[in-house]
Amino acid sequence: MGSSPRASSTRSSAPYPRRDGSPRLTAHLTRVKARLSIHAHRKARGLLEGEYAAIQVGRGIDFNDLREYVRGDDVKDIDWKASARTRMLLIRRYVAERKHTVVLAVSTGRSMAAMNDAQVSKRDLAVFVSGVMGYLAVRHGDLVALVYGDARRQHVRPPDNGELYLERLLGLVHDAITPEAPPSDLAAVLDYVARAIRRRTILVVVSDETSVSDQLAESLRRLTAQHEVLFLTIGDLDPTITAGAPRRLVDVDAGAEVPGWLRGDVRLQQEYAALVAGEESQLRRRLDQLGVVHERVEDTESAIAAVFRVLERQKHARRR
Repeated sequence: MGSSPRASSTRSSAPYPRRDGSPRLTAHLTRVKARLSIHAHRKARGLLEGEYAAIQVGRGIDFNDLREYVRGDDVKDIDWKASARTRMLLIRRYVAERKHTVVLAVSTGRSMAAMNDAQVSKRDLAVFVSGVMGYLAVRHGDLVALVYGDARRQHVRPPDNGELYLERLLGLVHDAITPEAPPSDLAAVLDYVARAIRRRTILVVVSDETSVSDQLAESLRRLTAQHEVLFLTIGDLDPTITAGAPRRLVDVDAGAEVPGWLRGDVRLQQEYAALVAGEESQLRRRLDQLGVVHERVEDTESAIAAVFRVLERQKHARRR
């Protein structure tokens, strides 16, 4: 098979839910909390850690106090007016920023309206992964913001806290992903992040990219200079499978039905598996070169473990 997994993005022929203005019945965060057990949560609580409330020398967020200059301190931190009054060299100390800002950058183009497997859509999986990351941040006392969009439009929601706000953000992601949406364009979303988000953040990218183009690489390169970037990839449904698959599969991007003869062919299954593995290896290698921590999310069952792995890898990367 010569086509990439994105070209094989598929969905069931059953009608796709549409936004009709009726009250929301789905509590996205409730599903996240149901799966994120207390034990698993405790394991992850420290993964978004920083120097919380630590006293640091030099320029920071909130002024704390003055102390006497000691050899090795940066002369830029000397408070010359206070030093003149007391006739001794004094430097200013600040309280480090207590809260992180976690930005969820989600690609909501129509390819995300495809199926991840026979039972779960990529849309639901993207909302779930974003919810896990957002919920960990909220429980840690951090702020959560959202940037989402496609090739035509990009949107931003400012940082805020609380579960209710996070639920609203997840609802925006859910509603933006439909088969009728414009094509996906992750580079456009990330370029919008660069313009809209000025402060340093933990940037969590959720997309279904299978490769890193030169344009996307340049966008990521600019963002890694300012933010800590985590990259979570949502996988596609294998169009060669037969077990549990819908009777009719449609390529979301092309709008054409996937031929039935693709299914059950052992050779095609092997070639497709090799293609996915090769693209995954190339994607990981390119992201490693850019210094971006990456995990692939295969399904809902393994999503929480994938989030924990990416946070653990980022935690260790900070220490190097």
